[in-house]
Amino acid sequence: MHVKRESGVRTTGRDDAAPRTDGRRHLVTLANGPSLQEINGTVAIPDKNASFLCQLFAFSGPGALVAVGYMDPGNWVTSIGGGQQYGYLLLNVILVSSLIAMLLQYMAAKLGIVAGMDLAQATRAHTSRTLGLVLWVVTELAIMATDLAEVIGAAIALHLLFGLPLIVGVLITVLDVLLLLLLMSVGFRKIEAIVVTLILTIMAVFLYEVILAQPSIPDMAKGFLPSPQTLSRGELTMALGIVGATVMPHNLYLHSSIVQSRSYNRHDEGDQARAVRFATWDSNIQLGAAFVINCLLLLLGAALFFGSSEDLSTFGSLYDALQNPSLAGTVASPVLSTLFAVALLASGQNSTITGTLTGQIVMEGFIRLRIPLWARRVITRVITVIPVLVCTIAFNGSEVALEELLVGSQVFLCIALPISMVPLVWLTSSKKIMGERFVNAKWVAILGWVSTIVLTILNLKLILEIVGGWL
Repeated sequence: MHVKRESGVRTTGRDDAAPRTDGRRHLVTLANGPSLQEINGTVAIPDKNASFLCQLFAFSGPGALVAVGYMDPGNWVTSIGGGQQYGYLLLNVILVSSLIAMLLQYMAAKLGIVAGMDLAQATRAHTSRTLGLVLWVVTELAIMATDLAEVIGAAIALHLLFGLPLIVGVLITVLDVLLLLLLMSVGFRKIEAIVVTLILTIMAVFLYEVILAQPSIPDMAKGFLPSPQTLSRGELTMALGIVGATVMPHNLYLHSSIVQSRSYNRHDEGDQARAVRFATWDSNIQLGAAFVINCLLLLLGAALFFGSSEDLSTFGSLYDALQNPSLAGTVASPVLSTLFAVALLASGQNSTITGTLTGQIVMEGFIRLRIPLWARRVITRVITVIPVLVCTIAFNGSEVALEELLVGSQVFLCIALPISMVPLVWLTSSKKIMGERFVNAKWVAILGWVSTIVLTILNLKLILEIVGGWL
């Protein structure tokens, strides 16, 4: 196997900004240098004559960091609750959401590889300074909302595992600043390996629990088929919640950046096409794993708790239910509860890594401001922790209050999703930006716009449902 590194891939943009042979200008000159400059082009790739598996292994990794966002703590209660309330009926919603996610992440990876810019840089390059600032604020709020779910999930996991007061657990999550800095110092490839390990841990935990729960295979198969019946108001609300919790806007910024960590030739269309091909394979495989985990969550709720009137809308109630024979039946045990909490903690730590990287991408791309990674992490986490601490103190460490805060944070994610999707579909459908070879095919563009419109409508409805509930 021959490994190559392209010359100039770690430059500040001068070499990469050279005119292309196809007449397209390399847009990185319009941004603040290469995206995530400290890792851009640092991962070696094998020669194009290497075997398929060898090349796939070299390009694999960014998809895992993206997949993390599709299985973060914000998804868990929604998916398990969907199974508890409606059995296997909403499995097809998870399937459709995952297919949409694969389409969007394909576009994001292609934008980063072909245009040489992440989504934040490309969006800023085609908007005014004022609009760019507004988009940055909304996107930052979405990232903080995602970070808030990670803080709450990790704090509750620490409480369940070690009995720590929630306020102590919240404060401990601030220390993950040191964890991320340590990981960044050992190399990006090792970060990808750690993330994959945590994903496999989460999958193994829920696969084991679902096998013990023995879900109905025929009902599960029917659940993946579109239901001919009209969804009731409650079913529709739960379906919207699953979609809203599955398709995450910050992943589009993240993926368009970290695919550039590979040292493919930025000026060779053949090498770019190879990078797009294997980035798509990587993304779809990892999102397939996220799809499996989300299905396992719903199957767990359906197999163990379907028909139960017990309120299982919080992590703590789910933890207790898994060791309660009257709810989980003969499979109930403290081991299941402990494994659930371990998976919750792993999910929170995974999301912490990707949330920090996305925050840096968005800040540098939209407002072209570079600050040290540790400062970025401290600022983001402190701002996120403040409302959690206030809520924890005001409600005397109530887990229910924190769960309500987590639900409220989804509003910002709903608002930010169309703001991220519209420019992504538009940019990748532009021949001027992508060129004849890489522009979206007509059917891809149509699916992209239909998905954008449908998800925007669904998310607006979800916002109205949440606000209506508050009122």
